[in-house]
Amino acid sequence: MVEAIGNTSKEVAASILVARDRAVLLDSDLADLYGVSTKALNQAVKRNAARFPSDFAFRLTQSETHELNRLVGSRGAQKNRDPKSPPFAFTEHGAMMLAMVLRSPRAVEMSVLIVRAFVSLRDAARWNSELVEKLQELEARMGRHDADIAAILRAVNRLMTTPRGGSRGIGFLADIS
Repeated sequence: MVEAIGNTSKEVAASILVARDRAVLLDSDLADLYGVSTKALNQAVKRNAARFPSDFAFRLTQSETHELNRLVGSRGAQKNRDPKSPPFAFTEHGAMMLAMVLRSPRAVEMSVLIVRAFVSLRDAARWNSELVEKLQELEARMGRHDADIAAILRAVNRLMTTPRGGSRGIGFLADIS
């Protein structure tokens, strides 16, 4: 029987990090989600190494691990692990492959949440890029409009100023002295 799990796709999405320009989940976070130890998860990955090419999972470098620990603090990549062994980072496809390798009911259930989290992340990124594109279009149009408005204001100012110089009055002027 599958036990009720309190995680939602939003909670899973909060665990997603960016490493090497990819959205990833760390091995320790996936181990927590799948209900196994990080050591057991990493052993399953090593036993099935052919299922995890570099675009599915990769080990972080020491400098990436240090930077990650600096950024996320106590929820860092090195919690309860040998400092000589940096964490694995799993892309969406790697997390799905991991669920197939583990084959537990909880892993299957959590893989659905992980896919939903990655999909919502992609949707948010797509919406954000569409918003940036619209703002750039508006900014370009405003630039043209500003120039047009400035030209209109200059023309109105020229019309409003009275010409200086020798203007004559209207009518016949005679010298009666």
